[in-house]
Amino acid sequence: MALQTTVDAPAAVRTIARAVEEWVARLGSVWIEGQVAQLSRRPGMATVFVTLRDTEADVSISVTAPTRLVDSTSPALAEGQRVIVHAKAEYFVQRGSLSFRATEIRPVGIGELLAQLEARKNLLAAEGLFDAARKRSLPFLPRVIGLICGRNSDAERDVVENARRRWPGATFDIREVAVQGVRAVSEVTAALTELDTSSEVDVIIITRGGGSVEDLLPFSDEGLLRAVAQAKTPVVSAIGHEKDSPLLDLVADVRASTPTDAARKVVPDMAEQVRIVTELRTRSERAVRQRLDQSSAWLDALRARPVLADPDVLLDVPGHAVDALRDRSRRALAHALDRAQDEVTYNRAQVRALSPAATLERGYAVVRAENGSVVRDADSVEPGALVRVNVSTGEFTAARIVSP
Repeated sequence: MALQTTVDAPAAVRTIARAVEEWVARLGSVWIEGQVAQLSRRPGMATVFVTLRDTEADVSISVTAPTRLVDSTSPALAEGQRVIVHAKAEYFVQRGSLSFRATEIRPVGIGELLAQLEARKNLLAAEGLFDAARKRSLPFLPRVIGLICGRNSDAERDVVENARRRWPGATFDIREVAVQGVRAVSEVTAALTELDTSSEVDVIIITRGGGSVEDLLPFSDEGLLRAVAQAKTPVVSAIGHEKDSPLLDLVADVRASTPTDAARKVVPDMAEQVRIVTELRTRSERAVRQRLDQSSAWLDALRARPVLADPDVLLDVPGHAVDALRDRSRRALAHALDRAQDEVTYNRAQVRALSPAATLERGYAVVRAENGSVVRDADSVEPGALVRVNVSTGEFTAARIVSP
């Protein structure tokens, strides 16, 4: 039952403390899985103080265990080790603190760890975190390389030295963090977030040297894996050696077998690029020379053709055709004119044959009355009347005379 308190009837501290003690007591004994973050032994005491940390969240609890129980654990209990503890919660009223008293401690074996990793792998694979479609390609030459590594580690030197040996101008933003133990996940995740928000960092390398399965567990942590999957910057995983395969290798955009291999993947080899440029330049020059030689040969062949050796040849054939057409035109015109002349002569002869003037030339005459009408009947002219007589060479006036 919840305590009934008001501003006018508050509960005393002892009342609240005893209520919490009762609530904790109801929890009873529980099995707890976690990682040993701190192991503290005090001389002369039969109790060992252990801090258990959650492997995926920044949460820890205090556990006390008899020294004999800790000493009997095989392998020996050590910081960073994953364990399963059977313990009972205890609330100390006087100090207002919560602790757990262990009655059994079982180190998590390799088989159990591998089974947990396999289950986590299947879960993340089902969510698509390993899909090739979501992986980003690395830039050809990054401006700044983000490097997450252990403090003064060989992995850091391998990456930096090999990268600068390949490309002397390579620039790094290095974050040295814990890569093993209880703080590894939180520090690596924090460094990843900082580098991912930098506008100059084009690629991030997460690296450390080889180690046991337990040593590499932080790089299979679900929280870290999801942070890598959500990063906007391409991430390269370079954990351990070729045989080591934490789940980070599957989530990262690129997996490098070693730190040295990571350096080879993120920056190009300047000597190789110079060789490629030289080879391309040589091939380009050779291609240009070959094209010029082909064009020169084509021009020589074109210039050697008769039509270019004697350009008048181009005009000879059309000229002959023009001359032939001109001759044909002249002949056709002369023929047409001759036919027209003959036709004019024929028509003129016909006209002359039908002309009254030709009749007059044969001795005939046209007689017209004074009113200009043609006289066709002699009786139509009165005796003594004047008439005009038209002959072939002119006309004259005559009078009709009637014989007695």
